[in-house]
Order: sequence, then structure tokens, then C-alpha cells
Amino acid sequence: MVRKLNNFDEWIDYFRYWQDSIGLPQGEIRRFKFEAKFGDQEVPHIEFGHYKGQRKWPTVMHIPDQRIRDALMNLIVYQGDTEFASVEQQRNLLTHAPSDYDLLALMRVMTEEMRHGWQMSYLLCSHFGDEGKREAAKLLERRADEGERLLGSFNELVDNWLDFFTYTQFIDRDGKFQLTMLSVSAFDPLSRSMNPMLKEESFHLGTGNNGLLRIVKAGKMPPEVIQRFFYKWIPTAFDLFGTDNSSSAHWAYVWGLKGRYDERESQTEPDKAKLNELSRDLYRQEISKLVERLNMFIPDRDRWLRMPDTKFNRRIGVHAHQRYTVDGQVIDDPAKYETYLKTVLPQPEHYQMVHGIEKEPGWIESKKADSLLK
Repeated sequence: MVRKLNNFDEWIDYFRYWQDSIGLPQGEIRRFKFEAKFGDQEVPHIEFGHYKGQRKWPTVMHIPDQRIRDALMNLIVYQGDTEFASVEQQRNLLTHAPSDYDLLALMRVMTEEMRHGWQMSYLLCSHFGDEGKREAAKLLERRADEGERLLGSFNELVDNWLDFFTYTQFIDRDGKFQLTMLSVSAFDPLSRSMNPMLKEESFHLGTGNNGLLRIVKAGKMPPEVIQRFFYKWIPTAFDLFGTDNSSSAHWAYVWGLKGRYDERESQTEPDKAKLNELSRDLYRQEISKLVERLNMFIPDRDRWLRMPDTKFNRRIGVHAHQRYTVDGQVIDDPAKYETYLKTVLPQPEHYQMVHGIEKEPGWIESKKADSLLK
């Protein structure tokens, strides 16, 4: 039964209850002051789609079609769901951080994710009436560890710090893409929500990239094990861009709700049937360069880290639930494919190995906590 909320203040009380219910400890992480933040309006008019050139919509009442209002609320709900889910996934790492620096970084990532969820909930409660308040309540009622979050990545287990750094490198980087695409939205309160969120999100990406670099440079974690975690997370990140030939993405663009990642730079008309594919490919190009950079610190070329083919282990899109290898080759036999997956994805023994290595001194390059304060 969804909690009935009458206003945003009641949502705040429910948020505090959610913090308690997921076991978020008292202390520094609970003293963070949450608030809704809005950046300046960068462009006053709608930048693309059917309503291009018209003034951006300051309230839902200005939106000319109920279908557009429904699609807009859905975008906000999905974004908010990812934010609270990530906190649920990462909270258990608070008890065994490799250093004070990493503990502070984790707490900052988690508090900023909570603020982003707070921001989306504020929009839902402030602009979408009773239905928005119901959806804001549901953001706090679904649970990642129960597999109830709306997108697959956010129901996966974040078991250890290698998981965390891989997650923030690849899953939060998808978040950067999604926030950027919403930053040009025709709905002014949503578009102005994005710049503060993007500034905070950049730290999350840096945490993941820096963490993986520190692990690789330390040389204690076998690249073959790191590779398995890349194969775990990267396909789920590809899924986050949505289905292929998406009508939802098509109409979100036509209605001016969600643009392309490079909307303001692009001089060409988009293929509206391939918007998700375009964004996914830009993301793939970006993370490929990050993997190449990591390989600069792995002397043995035979142990270099690799990207999986975009068809591997997909759960959304034209390749969903099909039997492809990490190289994009088909395995026809279901039993052989299940056996194959055990050779490329983390197995119980790999989780045990990671936990063991993370207890050893020097498994990750050290970093001073005060560097976060500079």
C-alpha cells in the first residue's frame, strides 16, 4: 500500500523513515542538509521538437497535452528511482572502506544521490498533484535488494569496492548522459534541475575512474578479475539507454522533453527512430577511451582490459536474452552458453577473492582524505 502524502513536508518525513529502514547509519551521512537546487535558465525557449522556439514551460499547466505531461512525469520518476536505488546498493560499503579518503568519497556520492532523488521528488510533489505525490512515495518504497527498482542496473549487487568503482565509472557515467539529455528539456523546472546535478555527478564519475586507476596501478587485483566485473556492469549500462527503435524516445524528442546528448552542438536533424542507439554509441565511444587509459598501467598486453560487444548479456533491446559472447559471437546451445557465462562473469569464488584482496595492505593506491577538502 502506497503511503498517502499531502505535501512535500510529509514526503521529507517519509524520506527520513526510508533512511532508517534501509539501515543508513547515524553520523555524518545523516547530517547532510538536503535542498532542491535550480540553476539559471540557460535558454528561455524550447530548443528542439514540435514546440521549438516557444517559451519553455514553467509549470505543468503550460504543457499543451496530457500525453506530454504523463511522459514528463515518467521521465522524472525513472530518474528519481535510480538515485535512491544507488544508495540502497552502496550502503553496505560504509562499514569497510579502504581508507578515510574512500569513506568520505562514498559518503559524498551517497548524499548527492539522495539529494538528486530529493530533487526529483520535489518536482513530483510540487508540479504533478496527487499522482505526483504517489509516485514520489513509491520512489521510497521500491527496494534494490528486492529487485523492485525500475531499471536492471539498479537491482544488481554492489558487493565490494571493485564493484563500487566499476559502478561509478560506468553506471554513473550513463547518469551523466541522461542528465545532459534532460538539461535541454522544454519543462523549465526539470532543465534547471540538471546543472547542479551534473556538477555533483562529475565527482561520482571521477570517483569511479580514479578508483579503478588506483586499483590497476597498485597491481594487486588481477586484471582478469577486474575484467569479469566490467563484463558484469557494462552490458547493464548499455541497457540503461533503453530499447532500440524506441517510440518513447521518439515522442520525448518530438515533444521537447528529452534531447540528444549533444543537442546544442549538433547541426544535423536526428533520426528519431534511433535516438537511444545514438546515445548508446556515444557512451560506448567514451568508455572505450577510459578502458584504453587503464591499459596504459597494465604492462602485459595479453592481460589488457576489454570492452564487451554491445550484444553481450543484454536484457533490453533487439539483442535482449540472446546468447552472444563478449566478442559478439552466437552460441546456439543454451547449456553451453550458461557454461560460457561462468567463464566471463564474476562467480562466488571471484567475490571471495576480491574480499580477500581488499583486506590486504596496498591493494589500492593510497590517497589522503584531506585531498577531498581542497
